[in-house]
Amino acid sequence: MALREILFPHLHRQLATRPSWYSARSFSLSTRRNASSEPITVAQDELDDLEPSSSLMAPGPNEAITSTFNPLKQSRRRRRQLPPSRYQFRPPRYYRGPLHPHQPPPTSNPSSREYIPGPFTYPRLLQTYDSTIAPDFMTLTYTHVPPGQRSPPRPPRLRLWDDSSPYHKNRPPRGPRGGDVLRLLRRPTTFRNIPRLARVTVHMFVNKAKDGSAPLHAAGMVLQAITSVRATACVAKKTIATWGLREGKYMAVKADLFAEDMCYFLSRLVDVVLPRIKDWPGVKGSAGDSSGNITFGLEPEAVKFFPEVEVNYDMYPPEMIPGMHVTIHTTATNDRDARLLLGAIGIPFYGKLVD
Repeated sequence: MALREILFPHLHRQLATRPSWYSARSFSLSTRRNASSEPITVAQDELDDLEPSSSLMAPGPNEAITSTFNPLKQSRRRRRQLPPSRYQFRPPRYYRGPLHPHQPPPTSNPSSREYIPGPFTYPRLLQTYDSTIAPDFMTLTYTHVPPGQRSPPRPPRLRLWDDSSPYHKNRPPRGPRGGDVLRLLRRPTTFRNIPRLARVTVHMFVNKAKDGSAPLHAAGMVLQAITSVRATACVAKKTIATWGLREGKYMAVKADLFAEDMCYFLSRLVDVVLPRIKDWPGVKGSAGDSSGNITFGLEPEAVKFFPEVEVNYDMYPPEMIPGMHVTIHTTATNDRDARLLLGAIGIPFYGKLVD
């Protein structure tokens, strides 16, 4: 007992203020070395709160209910049978609306036709965007609106006719001045709509392909080595005698990059290729479509700076390496936000900035 007082002095102070039955049993349980050495007796009043029976012991359905349960008979009794594709594991090829009985699974389901596995890595560019670029972009473009403030009414985007002529009656509204294309509306920037990189399109026009297909094959090999994506050949849509183009002839190759391939391509472009271009001022400030997409070009000499081409330079004939057009698609709705995003990645701009 003296040893217990030395080892557990604080426990004896607590037990002094508790009832005798509680202190004795608690102290014996806490200081017992082996719980299986002697049985523990539990008083009957401590078991009164427990339920006498379990839900697992409930009786099952009677024979009358089980005998009438026949799913096959119920399915045959239907007036309109479900389509056979309803019971197929493979999803439908076409989406026929939300009311069709056979609905495709979500794109995150591996059985979906649109399922894309991954991501398997976390690119450095995406990591920098999530940790640095996105918070900074939110801070730079934040517009504070006090609670209760009502924004002023916006004027109509389409111009109405002034009815100065009887021919103006029942005419549809006109487009904005300077063009008939309506620009995308810019919503206030929140954490839900911070502009992101959507995809990158790399396009190579091969002028020498009009004389033969060898330069087009060489351009496809270069593009596939740079982007790690299968190149797609493009045909000419019109016949232009001055340029030697014929409608339906393969004259270019392109590749669309998404997710990890897009991040790795932009990382090599910004960190390796662009700094090695001599006297390169940057991307022109007017290189945009007013919808958040920026396009710029690279000369054939700049394409040779990619590590995939430089390490195997002897495989590609120098005269068959064409230039390229790089189009960066973003979720921004104007060129100003797109330039701000690409500038944070490391792409400089020069000249007059056109929004």
